[in-house]
Amino acid sequence: MTCPDKPGQLINWFICSLCIPRVRKLWSSRRPRTRRNLLLGTACAIYLGFLVSQVGRASLQHGQAAEKGPHRSRDTAEPSFPEIPLDGTLAPPESQGNGSTLQPNVVYITLRSKRSKPANIRGTVKPKRRKKHAVASAAPGQEALVGPSLQPQEAAREADAVAPGYAQGANLVKIGERPWRLVRGPGVRARGPDFLQPSSRESNIRIYSESAPSWLSKDDIRRMRLLADSAVAGLRPVSSKSGARLLVLEGGAPGAVLRCGPSPCGLLKQPLDMSEVFAFHLDRILGLNRTLPSVSRKAEFIQDGRPCPIILWDASLSPASNDTHSSVKLTWGTYQQLLKQKCWQNGRVPKPESGCTEIHHHEWSKMALFDFLLQIYNRLDTNCCGFRPRKEDACVQNGLRPICDDQGSAALAHIIQRKHDPRHLVFIDNKGFFDRSEDNLNFKLLEGIKEFPASAVSVLKSQHLRQKLLQSLFLDKVYWESQGGRQGIEKLIDVIEHRAKILITYINAHGVKVLPMNE
Repeated sequence: MTCPDKPGQLINWFICSLCIPRVRKLWSSRRPRTRRNLLLGTACAIYLGFLVSQVGRASLQHGQAAEKGPHRSRDTAEPSFPEIPLDGTLAPPESQGNGSTLQPNVVYITLRSKRSKPANIRGTVKPKRRKKHAVASAAPGQEALVGPSLQPQEAAREADAVAPGYAQGANLVKIGERPWRLVRGPGVRARGPDFLQPSSRESNIRIYSESAPSWLSKDDIRRMRLLADSAVAGLRPVSSKSGARLLVLEGGAPGAVLRCGPSPCGLLKQPLDMSEVFAFHLDRILGLNRTLPSVSRKAEFIQDGRPCPIILWDASLSPASNDTHSSVKLTWGTYQQLLKQKCWQNGRVPKPESGCTEIHHHEWSKMALFDFLLQIYNRLDTNCCGFRPRKEDACVQNGLRPICDDQGSAALAHIIQRKHDPRHLVFIDNKGFFDRSEDNLNFKLLEGIKEFPASAVSVLKSQHLRQKLLQSLFLDKVYWESQGGRQGIEKLIDVIEHRAKILITYINAHGVKVLPMNE
């Protein structure tokens, strides 16, 4: 007989050694059973029953452990937690029938799902594609649209390509730039609507969120995609002296004549006019809505294949004169008189002797604010009298600088209306200058302006102008990459923000009113 080694077993063994002989003696003796002996025997019987139940439970557990022994030995190398899906979709713990929740002994792991857009918008530049040049044969009758070169002397023979409503006769060829030349390359075809196919099916207007920015309408997005992604069905020069080209885009009615009207068109400008794209987005963010949609596009069929701005062709614009490229002829002196008359403000019909035009008074305030932020001088200050021009500026090239002695007779340019909406202006030729220093800003653009639009001023005062410009300009993939990504765009926004602060200071110093202009 082995001696028990645990305290519990020692106690049970001692009690059993006392109870068993006592019970045996009580039941075998002939003496009468007293109450004391009866109680003691009952207690010993109850305790013996308890011991028997414990022995049975221990033997049952030992048997189950023996059955599971081989399986446990095989699973020692597996993880101690049950299988957990790694996609972050874990089911909740199972619920018992009484409503309580069973908490299993596991660790719940949630992994971040894949981002639907890049974490850093600067890292979205694709590797450059290697260009392949193939020779395409021109069909008879296509010499006017397809040829080895489109030089300015050929544009003089294309008098029918002069389009109404846009600048005609303007010298847009920049100093030091070579004339454009049509390069026969991939996608250059001479037949049908597939004259020039885009190099990629992927849209250059990228929208990663569920909707576009609120300041861009659905029509804006649709027209931006049209300008950026549509195949080019024809190419025509605008005028004999212009460096711009008119692109007839695919998207018109089948079998329609390749001309603007039946087919959508875009005005393709020089690479140095890329600020037109920035001007379009700034106009929409400020709530002015006076510019035509503009995007940046790589023209594989143009020599060097550099990105160029392309502006939507709007056939509803009023015809423009050949000298000032305006639908309304105005001089600086007449313009200052119109500002004093406040034509059509508050719904008042001007008197015949006031000399008012059909243009609403608030339109001049919007134009002045817009032109000051971008330092556009070719509308209100065609002679560059409000700043120190460089030799590259158009006023110096055209010899207009000495006319500043008689500023009242200086003609305004690019004052354009729509045929069906003569009350409002359309801002065209919006080439801005970001390299104009603070001490050379053109404050002549603000002369005579006594009110500014409240919606635009509130955006300039807020802290969200930079964020909105980044979000809006990011949509145009070609423009974003052409400016050096976010780092280059930030530099342009720095200039606009600084000029906005100067404009707010000017408004406060001169007591200029800020009014709602929603007519």
